[in-house]
Parts: sequence; C-alpha cells; structure tokens
Amino acid sequence: MGRNKINGETKIPQHIAIIMDGNGRWAKKRLMPRSFGHKKGMERMIGLMEHAFDLGVPYVTVYALSTENLTRPEEELNGLYDLIRNHFEGYMDRFCEKGVRLRIIGETHRLPADVQEIIARVEEKTKGCVGKGVNVALCYGSRAEIVRAVNLAVEQGKTVTEADVSSLLYTAGQPDPDLMIRTGKEIRLSNFLLWQSAYAELYFSDKMFPDFSDKDLEKAIVWFSSRTRRFGKTDEQVECLH
Repeated sequence: MGRNKINGETKIPQHIAIIMDGNGRWAKKRLMPRSFGHKKGMERMIGLMEHAFDLGVPYVTVYALSTENLTRPEEELNGLYDLIRNHFEGYMDRFCEKGVRLRIIGETHRLPADVQEIIARVEEKTKGCVGKGVNVALCYGSRAEIVRAVNLAVEQGKTVTEADVSSLLYTAGQPDPDLMIRTGKEIRLSNFLLWQSAYAELYFSDKMFPDFSDKDLEKAIVWFSSRTRRFGKTDEQVECLH
C-alpha cells in the first residue's frame, strides 16, 4: 500500500460519512443498466465499511438514497428496492456478528412496506450493540432531519439549544462525522448530514464509487490525519492542547 499505509501515528477518524456517488455513471460507461452499478455500489459499500472497522473507525454513515432521489424513474427505484429485498439482510448480518449496531436514518415510511419490514428486522437484531455503528441513510434529507428535530423539541416544550437539536437527530449519541468523503467528481454535500458535519474535513474523489478501493479509503484517512483541526482556535492554542 506504499505511502498511504495506515500506521500507529495515523489519526483515525471516529466517524466517517460517505456520499456514494457515481454508481449509475460507472455502469453507463460500461454499457450496463444503472441497476448493475447500484449492485456493485452496494458490494463496495459493504467492503468499505468492513475495512473502516478493521482500521479502527467506530462509526460509518453512508448516503444510499436521498429524498430527492425518489423522483428518479420507477424502474431504477425498483432496482434499488430489490437490492434491499435480496441482499441487504444478508450483508448486514455480517455486521451483526461483529457487534455493530445498524441504524436506518431517514423518512423510511416512504419506502415500500416489505422493505420497511426488512430494515426494521435488521435494526432489531443489533439494537443491543454498543461501541460501533453503521448508519444507512435511506429516503434521507438533512434539512428535513433538522426540521424534525426542532419540531420534536417544540413538542417537548423546550427552548431549543444546539444540544437539544443534536440529541434529537437520527445520529443522537454518536460522535459527529470528522471525515466526509464524496466520490464521483461532485464537490457538494447534497443535503447530507449538514448539522453533524459542521466541522468535518471534506474529502472529494474523482473516482466513481464502485472504483473507490480500500486503498483509496486509507489514502483519505492519511489525508485526514495530516489536517490540523482548529475548531475556531489559533495554531498556538491547538498546540497548547497537545
């Protein structure tokens, strides 16, 4: 793995968020249907998450389906739902065996009823797991998540603070992402974890997601490790903390 190899001095992110972009374009380039790209993307998603845990990353969140994606052609959406029907539970069982908790974040009530049953069953299997977590964003939009959290706070009669909002987000109880990775040549957040990623380091790759390898993940982590994370402080103040 050369210079990108993880070593004992590498700072490992506590939470990596990944915008898995480029599956459809990857398939189109190979004269294959978009559904083929999504299947390869799911396989790569599982492999990357497993590698991240092996490297010591405790939390991973992946952007699988946005609320805006629901406007895509019915054929493509049905292909995505079939991937969940045919493969999701089997893949997630691999994480259950490792004591990783699964959360599906987003407006899951908008998914087909049988798909909702599958993801609920997998979530139930892992609800007792602590210390490691996978969040899969399905029918997810960050602005809607923030509005939901604020409405929950109002219903509880709270004067809303930042801590209140954080405690009512889908990712409550987890550290905020400190590394956000986006593949597919796009340089934007696309309504993904806007609140949680306020201080995340942003890493953009030109590779389409099915081509984003374990080595590419390590390269991103090594890049993250080289960053000085100030959180509004000066270099001198950060040095004093160490």
